[in-house]
Amino acid sequence: MATARPPPPGAMLSDERQEADFQRFLRRVDQLGRGEILVLAGPPEFTCVCLVFVPFLADLLEGFKSPDPAVQEKALAETEERLREHEGSPEEGCWTKANRTAVNTGAPDMKNTETVSTGRTLFPVSPSCYGFLAALEKDARERAKRRKRNERLANALKEKGNDAFRRGDYVAAIQKYTEGLEKLKDKQQLYTNRAQAYLKMHDYEKAIDDCNWALKCDEKCIKAYFLMGKAHLALKHFSESRQCYQKILDIDPQKKSLFKDCMTEVNLEEKRANEEERALKEFQSGKFTALSIKELLQKLDKPDQNILYYAGGIRVLTGAIKDCTEQTLFRTNDGFRIITDNKVIRRGFSAERKNTAEVDLSISLLLLWQALCTGNEENQRLLLTRPDMNVQLSKLLSSEVAAIQKETLALISLYSETENGRRLLVRHQDLSMWLHTLMMFLQSPDGRAGSAMSILADLTKEESFKIQCRIEVSTAVLPLFSQLLSSAKLVNGTALARCIGTMGDLCTDGVVRKKMADCQECWQACLKLVDGCLPGGNTPEYEECVSAVLGLMMNLLLESSAAIQCFALDISGRCMSLLSSKDGRIVTRALGVLSRILPASSSAVEEVVKGGIVKKMIKILKAGGQITSSYAIRALSICTKSNSQAQEEVVKSDKRFGVLLKLLNSENELIVGNAAFCLGHCLVVPGAATSLLNSNVVRVLLKHAGGDATNTSVQENAAVALGKLCTAEPRHIAQLRELNGMAILKSSMKYVHSV
Repeated sequence: MATARPPPPGAMLSDERQEADFQRFLRRVDQLGRGEILVLAGPPEFTCVCLVFVPFLADLLEGFKSPDPAVQEKALAETEERLREHEGSPEEGCWTKANRTAVNTGAPDMKNTETVSTGRTLFPVSPSCYGFLAALEKDARERAKRRKRNERLANALKEKGNDAFRRGDYVAAIQKYTEGLEKLKDKQQLYTNRAQAYLKMHDYEKAIDDCNWALKCDEKCIKAYFLMGKAHLALKHFSESRQCYQKILDIDPQKKSLFKDCMTEVNLEEKRANEEERALKEFQSGKFTALSIKELLQKLDKPDQNILYYAGGIRVLTGAIKDCTEQTLFRTNDGFRIITDNKVIRRGFSAERKNTAEVDLSISLLLLWQALCTGNEENQRLLLTRPDMNVQLSKLLSSEVAAIQKETLALISLYSETENGRRLLVRHQDLSMWLHTLMMFLQSPDGRAGSAMSILADLTKEESFKIQCRIEVSTAVLPLFSQLLSSAKLVNGTALARCIGTMGDLCTDGVVRKKMADCQECWQACLKLVDGCLPGGNTPEYEECVSAVLGLMMNLLLESSAAIQCFALDISGRCMSLLSSKDGRIVTRALGVLSRILPASSSAVEEVVKGGIVKKMIKILKAGGQITSSYAIRALSICTKSNSQAQEEVVKSDKRFGVLLKLLNSENELIVGNAAFCLGHCLVVPGAATSLLNSNVVRVLLKHAGGDATNTSVQENAAVALGKLCTAEPRHIAQLRELNGMAILKSSMKYVHSV
């Protein structure tokens, strides 16, 4: 730490030096002129303090005296800024500054300099200067204590406000947040919490104002931008709302999902507002259709009429709904309330066992909902949020009347076909039983099965739907699903194939997959369906079901369970028989199942080797595509890993390893790794390594072992195969040395000596 050095005791400055110091002092005063404390360095007899009293200093002192913490903070900040700006220049060497207000307030020693607590050096000053700085320091300590006390009080008031907010008492919450801000005016959480309460009170302008104050406290406050966006949206300030949500994404790019949801809400609200504006213009223009919708709703609003009166009126009203304008006019004329609150309509629509008139009413009403909700997100939302609609849709799906089921499925399809519609269903409907209910339609003889499976496939795209299915899968769905698979030729084949595919999609949820993999009845049903697949004697629909069930089995084999162990032999045997199918999809998926079931059972490996799997795999590998080859080489590598017969058959069937060498040059690392794995196993057969002497196998394996492969398992497999090659036939070592491969081999595979 540098320390200023005063001249030796008794030394005197020359007149010229005194004059120079004095002129520098005057220059500094002229430059500052704003009330800073300046300390002139020199011998003790020339040390002095100049306080330049201007309006700034008066304002500064007034700021320190203010009871407002914000004003005090501002005064302190300005004091620190002034002190920072005018630290003495190195060449002059005569000015220093006191950083903040913490200084040594002891009696001055005219022979030595004093050092402030910040490490800065101060020269001896007059007692009046020390008094001023001591006052500043004392004031700073007092303000820090007051702020700490106010912080505690503000936090306590915030918690009381939060409690009131949770109770729904938004007036009390606002009062507590306001009291907290009186204690601490720069607490961002109090502003955003109060803004949230103002939103609940529909006082959107005040909410926006509070969000702006929160952003002054923290310019990156995401909650403030979110609430401000909500408030602007409520005021139909769509552009401003979008800007707020864009700010959230700018601050945190990880908020993409929140940003997307918010922007979707803005777009839908803007669309709704535009629709209602157009509809109002149509009505004000006196257009016949617009007037007729209002008149029809007025007639339907008459209470206690005959049920046929309402059914007929609803059909006429449905015919008047032609486009978005009429859909909006229905909504803006309170159509949803008029229809759903009518006691006669509600009683007939909700009846468990319906008579002819009630059936007609229900179908008429379902057709009206379809006309109103087609392409209209706001009407879709309003319909689902009507009282009892959650219960009604489930009951209508289970109705004994086929026509009611058909129209209910058509209505639900309007929702399931779009992302926003599916989210509405998940948010406002209890879908826990829908999987079972929709699967029941597979036993229907008409087109209801196809519609139900389309809805089910759409719903499976929503993760929340999969979660809701977890409980129902094990209790109700699996017994029904097993029954449907066992009677595959008695139901709609195309719809069943879609159902099986949907169950496969549901298996992306680990809980659902585990429950299905543990179900023996499910495995038995899958095998029974495969058993019905006769070479060359199947309908296209049935082959579609077989392909789908093989895909499902592949997904289930990602699990390890006792049921899989139990059925491993049966599964592998069925797949071996399917390899002769003329349907390429079935062959590919049968290979996929084999590649996943064989590691689970050594007995299955022995059986498929006896059944001639090696020759079939070599044949497929010679002509197969990339996906088929990846399954086939994996199955072959599993068989050769532990079965000597398989190893010998590979050497006999693949002369000079032409197929495996071709696979080693594949761009697919999964294929390369398994090919190297398989080759390594086969090199234990006498003469196998010798047959490769004139090939480029050393160069290819060294390339993969040396790091060309990004997958470390591929590197290890290649290194192991290379080690086994050189062990079985030492003449390969010469080529390895020529390629400088010994060091690569050693670093790539440290356990080569063990092979």
